[in-house]
Amino acid sequence: MALHQLSSITIGVPNVEETAAYYAEFGLTPHGDGSFSTEDGGRQLRLVSAPVRKLLALEIGVDDPDDLDRIASQLDGLDLGHRRDGAALVTEEPVAGFRATVAVRPRIRQESAATPYNGPGRVDRAGRAPGIMRDEPVKPRKLGHVVIGSTDQAATQRFFTDGLGFKISDVIPSVAAFMRCSPDHHNVLVQQAPLNFLHHSSWQVEDIDEIGRGATAMLEKDPSRHVWGLGRHHVGSNFFWYLKDPAGNFAEYYSDIDCIVDDALWTPSEWEGAQSLYNWGPPPPPSFLAPEDLAALMTGAHSS
Repeated sequence: MALHQLSSITIGVPNVEETAAYYAEFGLTPHGDGSFSTEDGGRQLRLVSAPVRKLLALEIGVDDPDDLDRIASQLDGLDLGHRRDGAALVTEEPVAGFRATVAVRPRIRQESAATPYNGPGRVDRAGRAPGIMRDEPVKPRKLGHVVIGSTDQAATQRFFTDGLGFKISDVIPSVAAFMRCSPDHHNVLVQQAPLNFLHHSSWQVEDIDEIGRGATAMLEKDPSRHVWGLGRHHVGSNFFWYLKDPAGNFAEYYSDIDCIVDDALWTPSEWEGAQSLYNWGPPPPPSFLAPEDLAALMTGAHSS
């Protein structure tokens, strides 16, 4: 597909310094200007000051300027305004109001030696498991996806699919859609919500050991950061552990997500109930399904 990555996100928070310290501990590399890098994706997060936590912008990578012309035509068909800015096209999502930039970017190149795991009758490694020998800080490899709450889920979904060209991987009817702009199962999930808000960002790490090591290190410094995990999602299949930043946004370590490398070999499915959330692990707490600060966000109150 011409779209090939979720390049970056910009999040507004009322407590920039405190939230920036959190993401540095989370494993992202700070640059001192509010931006943070992953190991493979470059600068993929920016924090800016805002009265309440909010997704302000996201960027999607495409291969060449012809892709921008096609997307401009699609946005015209939805009566959505846009402008060209060099090798980029800038528009605004009509419900939540965040800026979406589609820009010509090189594709992320990732190289990784598969972690050997032993299984019944299968010896893929000799000696101790490499996961228990690691002692370096966990460093996310790339930004994987964002989950957005929208007061008009169908309209926001159309913006991504009919406007920008995302493809639907799976759906929870009348509730949510998992959409992709890369081979990953989803790069954006839009869910119906009582207000427009950012539910979480998700960051790829090497394997399940890195999820466990990263979350353990974060919780040793502050146990109240825990939200949900360790577990494995059913839709998307990825292992997960969710933590909470000081502004109230959730941040997920993930690994082993489904990849759709050939559209002809994938059929979107409809899911309902708990199965759509997880295959195994602890059940999601109420605060994951409805973050505790939603009422304050609805009234415009500042995060504490």
